[in-house]
Parts: sequence; C-alpha cells; structure tokens
Amino acid sequence: MNLKTLKLNTLVQCADLLSSKQISSTELTQEFLKKISTQDKILNSFITVTPELALLAAKQSDQRRSQNKLLNYLDGVPLAQKDLFCTQGVKTSCGSKILDNFISPYDAEIITRCHQAGLIPLGKTNMDEFAMGSTGENSFYGPSKNPWDITRTSGGSSCGSAAAVAAGLTPAATGTDTGGSIRQPASFSGITGLKPTYGRVSRYGMVAFASSLDQAGPMAKTAEDCALLLNILAGHDPKDSTSSRTPIEDFTAQLKNNLKGKKIGLPKQFYGAGIDSNMAEKIRESLQIFEKLGATLIDIDLPHNDLAIAAYYLIAPAEASSNLSRFDGVRFGYRCENPKDLKDLYERSRSEGFGSEVKRRILIGTYVLSQGYYDAYYLKAQKIRRLISQDFEKAFQQVDFLAGPTCPSPAFLLGEKIHNPLALYQSDANTVAVNLAGLPGMSIPAGFINNLPIGLQLIGPHFSESLLLNIAHQFQLNSDFHLKTPPEFKILSQEVL
Repeated sequence: MNLKTLKLNTLVQCADLLSSKQISSTELTQEFLKKISTQDKILNSFITVTPELALLAAKQSDQRRSQNKLLNYLDGVPLAQKDLFCTQGVKTSCGSKILDNFISPYDAEIITRCHQAGLIPLGKTNMDEFAMGSTGENSFYGPSKNPWDITRTSGGSSCGSAAAVAAGLTPAATGTDTGGSIRQPASFSGITGLKPTYGRVSRYGMVAFASSLDQAGPMAKTAEDCALLLNILAGHDPKDSTSSRTPIEDFTAQLKNNLKGKKIGLPKQFYGAGIDSNMAEKIRESLQIFEKLGATLIDIDLPHNDLAIAAYYLIAPAEASSNLSRFDGVRFGYRCENPKDLKDLYERSRSEGFGSEVKRRILIGTYVLSQGYYDAYYLKAQKIRRLISQDFEKAFQQVDFLAGPTCPSPAFLLGEKIHNPLALYQSDANTVAVNLAGLPGMSIPAGFINNLPIGLQLIGPHFSESLLLNIAHQFQLNSDFHLKTPPEFKILSQEVL
C-alpha cells in the first residue's frame, strides 16, 4: 500500500479510509505514531505518547470491524488528549512538576466516552501548567512550538493539542477552555476549535483550574470533525454536578443548512483598541463570505466587554486558589525532600512544585477571597460577570450569533510576552467574556497575516453548538483557509511516508 496517496488530515478522511478498507486501524495508528516520533522532537506537542495502548486499541478496532461490530463511525481513528484529563494507568501531569509522577487510578468521563466510541489513544498533549497561560511557556516540559513558525507560540493553554493537529500528528485532539484556551491556540495554529456551552461536556476527571469557567471541547481541522467529536464528548454525566441535562442532539444534522436570513452581530469592542489593524481588516474580509451566503452583518455593542479581563483575572484565580489547595505533597504528586515538619512539607512542596504563573494566580486568588477584600474585589467581579451575561442576552435578541477576531494578533514570538503578565492577559481580550457568560464559542481559520494563520471567533446563545457548527461548516465549504498546512511540516510528512 502506498500511504503517500492517502489523505489522513481529518477525522472524516481517516474514518472513510477505514470504512473502505483502504487502511486498517493498526496501519493508521502506526502512521501517526511514526509522525510523532519523527516530528515531535521539534514541536514538543506531546508530554506522554502511549504506543502500546494505541496499538492494542487499534487491533481491537480492527477485530470489531472484521465482525461488523463497530462502536461508532470514528471507531479506529486516532485521537490525542490534553494532559488535563485523568487517564487510568497513564501519567496525568497537567503540565506541572507537582504532578510529574502522578499516575491516575481512574479515567475522566471524556476518556471513558472516547474509549467507548473506539477512538485510539495516541497520548497526552502538552499544556500550560494547570491550564494557566496563553503561550504554553508555563509548562514544566517546555512550550510547544507553532508548526507555522517554530519560533512562535502555538497558543495556550491547549498548546500541544493545537500544534499536534496543525502539524498532522493527530487528526484531532481534546482541549479545555477557561478563558480562551481552545479558541486562542486554534487561532494561532490555523485549526478549528470549539468551546461548548458550560456544562455541555462533563468535567469529571478533568483537573480543575476555575470550576465555574472550565469547559472541555474538540480541536480539529474542520467544523465537521468538531461536530463528530462533540457527538462523543457531550452529554449529561451524573458524576458531575455542573453537567447540564439539556438533551443532546446530533451535532452533524444541521451542518448543511443554508445561512440565508441569518443575522451576524459584529461587537464593536472586538474591533477596537488593541486589535492589530491588519487583523481587523482580514476578519472583515472573511465576513464577506457570510454575506455572499445570504447573511446580514449588524453592528452590536457589548458595553461591559472591556471589563471582562479584570473580572476574569479576579474570579479565575480565586477559584484556582481553592482548587489547587489539594496539591500539598501529602497524598499524591511531588513532595519535597527531607521536610523538617508538616509546615515545611507544605511550603516547600508547593513552592518547588508549582511554577511562577500558578503561584501568581494562587496569591491573587487568596488575596481577593481574604477578609476585608472579598466584597471589594471578588463580589464586584461577580457583579460585572452578570452585566456581561446580560449584554450577550440583549445582543442575541437582535442577532443569531456574533463574529469577530479570536485574538488581537497572530501568534507572537516565544519569550516576547512571558515576562509581562499584564500584556499577556490582554491577548484574551476577545475570549474571556464568553467563559464568564457560559456561552459556546469557536475559532475557525480565516486567513493569514505574514504567513501566520488568524482565527474568526463565532459566539452563540447557550446550547447553540449546532448553529455555530453549521455556520462554521458553511464558511469552510466556501473558503480554503482550513485546508492550508504548514509548508515545512508538509515536507517532513512526505519524508516520513
């Protein structure tokens, strides 16, 4: 078999090749493992690769296929998981030194659902420590490199998932989004990423950063792939008290719907100060595709959006300071050597185990929750959160969905902003409000600036994932931005094959 002639870029392509028996799951899995072993030395997109588990699962999938007992349309297709999801018998590090030796005794609900669908576990992808960051540079294992320019960040915190998908090391991956950590790396890396409505996907077994904001979702080349993967990931989970009971639909069912009569809101705050002028221009050019498909563009005001960064960076650290208190060196994870007493054990295990950004957010969170400051900071941030939600509610009374740049700029250089946290936080200016309101949002490739990909963000009302996926799919049927591949890794792929 000449594997050079087979397209292995998307979940759909891989599944169709398996269905037509042009390739087996074992051969497909071996091909992706080969790419990882060759190319990830450069990209650093994986923390842990699981070839034994992958090949065993592939063998089992091939047996099911031979017996016509497939579990799912995607049965036998490889997938990577962000290293934030507990995976039984596999290291789950959250990108942190403090969990570098942690082997999970159980599976997260997402891991279970992917296993039950027959997806093949390639491994666990790199990430900012405990999902805190926008560049991947907070990972204990070093940052993932952007396949379009390895001197630049692939985004964060789902840096490894984005880089691996963009480079073709996996057809899809999972990510998590607390303030933009699926959408921003998707934008930087030129792929499609969906942050579902809060509660749409179970958080059971997903190590918590900020419990009222965290949400898992799919990252892939296309909206169609994201829809297929969301069909597996989404659904009520009784083990997660924040899991929604809203009925799950087939997220692929509305992909072919036309966009005639749809109203698209353009929040003026998404195109204002701080946005690269070339970015705003390119995004407005891409929006012409929607107009050609019969949609109408309408200017919208989100008056409290400029307060979202301040509110988010009070609420998220406050929740983080509580969630991360369990990592104390006593029960699991890193423990300092030769502690003098219990106090010394706590202090040194946490100070040696956590990185600087995690410590910064724990300190901020503890401060704003302390007596005398709770009302002055945390309570006010929660009030702003409600105002932001109300802004979105009013906007969706006028339009079907919102659109704008996912990020203020294309991917920036590694090291460019890591020592200026305030400047780095501003890269989340267009994404954090979506998490504060619990809305679904996604980023799709929408063009290039200086040969670097940029993303268009789509935001919908609660539980409107099918609408967003429909809009994104129609956009991708009428554009080719999502089909572009990093040129240097296209050459490497050919050499491997």
